[in-house]
Amino acid sequence: MIRFGLNVGYSGAQLAVDMDLVREAERLGFHSVWTAEAYGSDAVTPLAWIGGQTSRIRLGSAIMQMAARTPAVTASTATSLDQLSGGRFLLGLGVSGPQVVEGWHGQPFGKPLTRTREYVEIVRAIWARERPLEHQGEHYQIPYRGPGATGLGKPLRSILHGRQIPIYIAATRPKSVAQAAEIADGWLAVWYSPYRTGFYRDALESGFRRAGGGKSLASFDVAPAVTVIQGDDVQACLDFVKPMLALYIGGMGARGKNFYNDLFTRYGYEAEAREIQVLFLGGQQREAATKVPDAFVDEVALVGSVERIRDRLAAWRDSGATTLLVSTRDVATLRGVAEAAS
Repeated sequence: MIRFGLNVGYSGAQLAVDMDLVREAERLGFHSVWTAEAYGSDAVTPLAWIGGQTSRIRLGSAIMQMAARTPAVTASTATSLDQLSGGRFLLGLGVSGPQVVEGWHGQPFGKPLTRTREYVEIVRAIWARERPLEHQGEHYQIPYRGPGATGLGKPLRSILHGRQIPIYIAATRPKSVAQAAEIADGWLAVWYSPYRTGFYRDALESGFRRAGGGKSLASFDVAPAVTVIQGDDVQACLDFVKPMLALYIGGMGARGKNFYNDLFTRYGYEAEAREIQVLFLGGQQREAATKVPDAFVDEVALVGSVERIRDRLAAWRDSGATTLLVSTRDVATLRGVAEAAS
């Protein structure tokens, strides 16, 4: 069984939420709606706006950047949204990349796996309220005792009595996917291919083994973001997706440190990854987009007529994906997805 979420993403120059689209997703029975943040609008404010105008659809952050908030602020924000929305919040977290973490938030990028593990441990300890919060790790020291400390820091317990909200982790590399499988309730996947089911299988299984307790895909939400473009001209639909893929392959990161470029390379497109990045960083964005292979786009997106999308959904159902986070700004496409899934 596969279910759908609506991925509204992050803003452009002007922040707006298409509530007609969100309401239609709720009417169609979509499981959740997800917001994002980069270096502009935040993920939380739009979710609060959406939550106040809906009643059933779950509210997910995909993602809240860890460097942007202390674990305590994230735990408090999550519980506040969860309680005000009637228990509908889903906490999606991610480390982002060095350019954003250090260039926008002014924080050291550090060790992503270590930061993620500590962050989740602290958030869950806050929600548990078993004892006043204390944590002494490599990234976080609570109470703080380092340089500049007054020595007056006191372990505190959350005033809010919340629940253990489901945590999703965005991950692209095998080690980070394995860690997500171990410590989280779900994985926010990017460029997930249902035609390469073995690509992350070992990583997921190793994480489940470390978690113990019989944890498996049966109790874990694999939630890939998938762009959906509906139309009769398949080539035109594929071409519509390419500029965004080229942006991530070529421009979302430095020349030697781009997680999306690395992921594209691991899919077997090493030469294309290198060429797209050179073109994109050289100011030839349109040319870069033309170098994104049709076959890759067709693997990670759903394009074409309702009938074609219905046919290709079979592979997604069989792949282990459980919640498809549909990226679209078109009400008719939402309805087409729902029709294709019926």
